[in-house]
Amino acid sequence: MLLAGGQGSRLKALTSKVAKPAVPFGGKYRIIDFPLSNCINSGIDTVGVLTQYKPMELNAYLGNGASWDLDRSDGGVHVLPPYLGEGEKGSWYKGTANAIYQNLDFMEQYDPEYVVILSGDHIYKMDYADMLKQHKAQNAACTISVMEVPWEEAPRFGILIVKGDDVIYEFEEKPKNPKSNLASMGIYIFTWSKLREYLIADEADPNSSNDFGKNIIPSMLNNGETMVAYRFKGYWKDVGTIDSLWDANMDLLDAGSGMDLYDTEWTIYARSAIRPPQFIGPNAKMTHSLATSGCEIYGTVEDSVLFHSVTVEEGATVQHSVIMPGAVIKKGAVVEYAIIAENTVVGEKAHVGEVPAPGSEEKGIAVVAQDLVVGSGAVVPAKAMITENIKGVEA
Repeated sequence: MLLAGGQGSRLKALTSKVAKPAVPFGGKYRIIDFPLSNCINSGIDTVGVLTQYKPMELNAYLGNGASWDLDRSDGGVHVLPPYLGEGEKGSWYKGTANAIYQNLDFMEQYDPEYVVILSGDHIYKMDYADMLKQHKAQNAACTISVMEVPWEEAPRFGILIVKGDDVIYEFEEKPKNPKSNLASMGIYIFTWSKLREYLIADEADPNSSNDFGKNIIPSMLNNGETMVAYRFKGYWKDVGTIDSLWDANMDLLDAGSGMDLYDTEWTIYARSAIRPPQFIGPNAKMTHSLATSGCEIYGTVEDSVLFHSVTVEEGATVQHSVIMPGAVIKKGAVVEYAIIAENTVVGEKAHVGEVPAPGSEEKGIAVVAQDLVVGSGAVVPAKAMITENIKGVEA
């Protein structure tokens, strides 16, 4: 069960028209491609995708699941929006637990032994089969994937305190003073009978927030259920902020980051646009960057990720930036430390973003939302979040 209804409010301009899992990533992917690919690579061929916020583009992207080999006559991918049953009041998904609860009927028709619950907005590669082996071996009611995070970041996460055999005996939801730096990744495996029992009880509680971290996990611990931690040591990033999304894209240019898109043993599948090969012009300069099909590069591109059908005109410069599908960077424009969303035009001699000051911990990424025009000569400073057209000025 893949939770993909997130609004992604911290991504602001990038999610004004699409749900967070549908945000483009890595030159040819969308964020949701990673958990979907993990599923099919792990041998999971029945996936419910729970959508809610601005689902149209995400639904169209998923299609029948063929891009991930999930177009099955029995199983496959199923889009699961909130719905109103006969005689029911109904509601939007109120929380992560309520979202799963509203789809009990869907799960019951498959009568599974185990249910994997995933977030649709993380970048990582994981074999869920390995996690399931541990879940079975320890006869757990719930297994939670965890990883160690820097202590200063621990208050951002659900924190687990474990015994020597990784049995969980305490859970803290975003604690101010954490007792551990073992953070929940929001990836769960439940024994189906236990999950069903606790979801029904949680829904009957009028005081519940209907959330796994706030309600289901603490309730199971309080009742003495066997809950274990699965330690994950690979690359994982929650791309819920502008900086983390930019970082994750830049990690693709770093051979030592741990995220290898060229690993043939664990392919990340995607529904890719059919475009002609990229074209690098005779006067172009392109170094240490990714550029996908349909790109036309006539200017300078350095340390950047370019999606399909991007045009960088002669005399334009793109550095340390993420340029999403169909964007055009006009002659003489400069884009640095920025994210330019889909089909946006950066006008001639405009300047978007700026290089961080030496020693600065903040990158100050500038963002321009999709389908906009940054007029000729306009200046977009660091940290700016542009959601409407900017009138040009004489350079």
